[in-house]
Amino acid sequence: MVALERDVVPCGAYRMPRAGRDGVLRRRKHDRALVRLIHHGDEPAVVSARPCGGAVRIHAEAETRLAAAFAIDRMRFALGVDHDLRPFHRRFRADPLIGPVIRRRPWLRPGRIADPFQALAWAITEQLIEVERAEAIQRRLVWRYGRVSNCGSWRDAPSAAQLAARAPAELESCDLAGKRAIAMVRVGREVASGRADLEHHEPTWQRLLKIREIGHWTVEKLAFFGQGRDDMLPAGDLAYIKAVGRLAGLGRRATVDEVREFFAPYAPYEGLAGVYALSRARG
Repeated sequence: MVALERDVVPCGAYRMPRAGRDGVLRRRKHDRALVRLIHHGDEPAVVSARPCGGAVRIHAEAETRLAAAFAIDRMRFALGVDHDLRPFHRRFRADPLIGPVIRRRPWLRPGRIADPFQALAWAITEQLIEVERAEAIQRRLVWRYGRVSNCGSWRDAPSAAQLAARAPAELESCDLAGKRAIAMVRVGREVASGRADLEHHEPTWQRLLKIREIGHWTVEKLAFFGQGRDDMLPAGDLAYIKAVGRLAGLGRRATVDEVREFFAPYAPYEGLAGVYALSRARG
């Protein structure tokens, strides 16, 4: 077993996120560290993170150094410790909408998901249903098809190959709607086969959009949460549709096109601006 540890000094103001936001990130009881299982191919690595002075200490254990280093890299991405928001803050600090949030909460940054395929799969589960129901579906998928650590204590989200091998009816038994269960299997096959390479953004988005039930909102969720694209805003989110309706004084819910137009002045940070605008709208 190989153990690696890194102390990472965050870029700018930083606050550790809460556990549970991606379905597999958990808070360890005895030291309050954030822990999750990450796979490098088929090799598992258990990685943890906790504050240490002005840094974040990230520790990973795996059978090989390569897998441990990969887990540390993905945890850094998920926690946003290397996400430099300072250019965004400087540009919009005086903005009447998001400027007050930047000044009051400079540590605010989006929570990412360590595994891009997990971000894509979770976006499919969240289509057209309430958050609580989607999270229940995600928990069922992790419990039934998720990968388990060697010690048996931690579970990772299912891989693309695991979901590609499922019959749609199996996923429907997790409360996933029939059309979305079929889409999940098809997406799993595209990613597992390498035809959809999640490291290559735009070409993969175009390929995914050809799958029935995969629309721009799903791809934008993948891009923002799984691929770290600050310019990609999931404009079809009900939260944005409601918030822009209020913030723009429309007296109704905004359309998706109106949401995109509202955040266009924040390019190339539309997704980041959306996070700050929702924070402002929620008070």
